[in-house]
Amino acid sequence: MGINVSRHADLSANEYLQRFVGRSHIPYENVDYWNGILNYHITMPENSQDQLNLDSRLEGLCQSFLSNNLKTGNLGSLITVFLEKVSELLSLSDQESNRHIWQTFNALFIIRCLVKYIIETGSEFQLLQHFEAIPNAELLRAEEEAAAAGAPPESTAIAVEAVEDTTKTNIVVDGSKFETFIDAIVNLIVVIPVKEFTYHLHLEAVNTIITLLSVHLFTQQPTEKSIIFRTIYKCQHANVLTSALLHFVSRMVEVPSTMFGSSTAGSFVFGIAESLLSIFSFRKQPDLLKSTGNSNIELSPQFRDYYPLANQSLLLILILTNHCSAKNNPYRTSLFNCADSKDSPKDSASFQIDFSAVYETLCRIVTIDQATLLLYLLLHRNERFYRYVMAQNDLENLVIPILQTLYHAPDSTSHHIYMSLIVLLILSEDDSFNKNVHTIILKNISWYTERTISEISLGGLLILVVIRTIQYNMLKMRDKYLHTNCLAALANMSGQFRSLHPYVAQRLISLFETLARKHTRLDTQLKEPVNNSVFVNVSTTPEDMLQDLTVLEEVLRMVLEILNSCLSNQLVYCPNLVYTLLYKRSVFEGFRSHHAFQDIIQNIDMVVGFFSSRLQRVQEQRGELGVNEVFEVISKGASQWSSDRLRKFPDLKFKYVEEDAPEEFFIPYVWTLVCKYGCVHFNSESIKGVTTEIAC
Repeated sequence: MGINVSRHADLSANEYLQRFVGRSHIPYENVDYWNGILNYHITMPENSQDQLNLDSRLEGLCQSFLSNNLKTGNLGSLITVFLEKVSELLSLSDQESNRHIWQTFNALFIIRCLVKYIIETGSEFQLLQHFEAIPNAELLRAEEEAAAAGAPPESTAIAVEAVEDTTKTNIVVDGSKFETFIDAIVNLIVVIPVKEFTYHLHLEAVNTIITLLSVHLFTQQPTEKSIIFRTIYKCQHANVLTSALLHFVSRMVEVPSTMFGSSTAGSFVFGIAESLLSIFSFRKQPDLLKSTGNSNIELSPQFRDYYPLANQSLLLILILTNHCSAKNNPYRTSLFNCADSKDSPKDSASFQIDFSAVYETLCRIVTIDQATLLLYLLLHRNERFYRYVMAQNDLENLVIPILQTLYHAPDSTSHHIYMSLIVLLILSEDDSFNKNVHTIILKNISWYTERTISEISLGGLLILVVIRTIQYNMLKMRDKYLHTNCLAALANMSGQFRSLHPYVAQRLISLFETLARKHTRLDTQLKEPVNNSVFVNVSTTPEDMLQDLTVLEEVLRMVLEILNSCLSNQLVYCPNLVYTLLYKRSVFEGFRSHHAFQDIIQNIDMVVGFFSSRLQRVQEQRGELGVNEVFEVISKGASQWSSDRLRKFPDLKFKYVEEDAPEEFFIPYVWTLVCKYGCVHFNSESIKGVTTEIAC
């Protein structure tokens, strides 16, 4: 049945492990030994503390391994055993392959533990040395001679040390064995189908690639000089690997209740004791389709725990596509050129996948950072997927979770807020999207607590949340680019604003009013710094204040352009906005003569003047008007209004353009997500290859 390795087992006392890390070479042909060492059940680390406990129990063994493996080549023997088992898997039936898969998993887990230790404590070159190490014939011969002479173990050790002193170990690191190892892992991922008893083998294969690529975290060496990166990025199977990983994500197969199922053949049972299976124990599945509002906190660990293969595959896609982005990256090219499997085959497509499955999965998990980032990559770079999304009739399933992320901004990272806004901006580049969001009616949005709204369009809700994000940014983040992207999304949509809810119209004008007050206060402080010193932060210089004023004027101008765009194109469909403008006309008074605003405020004044005069005439005839009567006048006046009388301004059209050197933003962000939400836990104290933002 093998050995059960609990979290508290003394691994250093295990005779198989002692022999593996010891001074003696173990040939890969030694079937009895390899069957012995690979027949174990282990409880996988669930969190950083579990990983720390495992690392501490393995510390002594790993040190012995580093001291001896370059002479014994035992890692090479284990890798050869692993390679043989992978090659044999395809020829076995499900029943026959069950035990085989179990041992293949165990071999790969040992390899990954050693790889992780060397990467965290040594260098890439050392790792590759251990991969390529072959047994030192002279040393082994000394051992054999001492043993044949009947010398006690102490004498054997002395003889070996004497040979070590006179023997220089030269290992040629050409990466050939490492390349074969990578090919085997890729074949394991893409060829073997995911079934209940293969699930954890696939998961371990994905985790191993992530662990190898984590060399980036522990070195200052550029990735283009890394043999590990070069080997993985020159892989001939980039298309099929990317396809397999994206399929793992889209299918979201739940983790099985046992690691390798069970076999009815003979007495060999492959189930693992419930007490040893805490990470993989079956638990009641939460409905990930239903978000609870502040869902990012809850959903990320749920996704990792219940769907670890999907989670790790998603993280690996992000690693592979964001590194080496400035060069010929086959994984990036593959992801950006995949096509819908329901369409006719296309020669230009890297692979085909069911876009509906990808879309539905992203709708379920888009409040998770890594899912938002994948959605961004697909929308921004894969034109076929973008067109597919724009054609969907249930866009609320995608947009509402993104709005929830923005609404609960304090619970999210600034990076996640930023990427969520970029996704909205990319969506708003499509006119059909801007039109359709106002035809989708939502009822009782419970998570929006500023005001009870029984019914609102998706477009109206989007406007409310983006305005709220702008105001949150003004108070907390003060990020110019965040303002820019928020306003760009609203500007793209403004020409299609329709049937705006009264509260939406109020919030639009209130946004201008809030910004206007801030502008007036800042302008006053600049003109009379002595009299208003009480309002000025001691660390704020006049130059800083002038820069803030300039940015604020740009934002105010953009808000006015958004209002003007709506009035120029959709006035007849926005009576609530006209009503609010009439009610709040005074907020524009201080800006009529300002050189930065006067041209566009003339248009707003013309609309206000047109409807004010009509209201005045009706009021003179009927007396005081009620709200319904005011709307009646607005509706009648709108039917007679011609936008030709307004000054023409260019259409508001903004397109998201990625910054130069995007890897400076994305690579640290991706590795932060790997450390925070992944199943592989790294030693945060040793990380030095990226920004200090990363915390495991």
